[in-house]
Amino acid sequence: MDAETCLAILRDVYKGNQFISYCGITIDAVRCGEATLSLVVDDTKHTNQYGFTHGGALEALADIALGVACATVGKRVMTLSFNMNFIKNIHAGERATAVAVVRHNGRRTMVVDVDTTTDDGELMTRATATMFVRDRYDNIPESW
Repeated sequence: MDAETCLAILRDVYKGNQFISYCGITIDAVRCGEATLSLVVDDTKHTNQYGFTHGGALEALADIALGVACATVGKRVMTLSFNMNFIKNIHAGERATAVAVVRHNGRRTMVVDVDTTTDDGELMTRATATMFVRDRYDNIPESW
């Protein structure tokens, strides 16, 4: 499998997810064990009362990136634990990019790190999650 084929499969899998669609999150690129997703902050749905990106929007972006990264190694997962540190924020109209990397690829659990950055490459958030492996994707191999 190559990155373009995997990307097409995962975009197809996630296109029916109405939450991802509502949030405006896009799957931009994948590699085996890694996924890059992004979100352009919309002031009508992603900001708090101060005009900054709501932490929940950044958490949603990171959590979805975690799941996509796990899918790149053929695993369907659910989040068991999730920890995020907020470092910097952005305003409406700016893009947040999340890069998730699988650090542990076990039979029943996985550990994934996610860094979210601004377009300038400044670190916004850092998250780590433990995922429960509930199933496999038949059409995505564990390594490629």
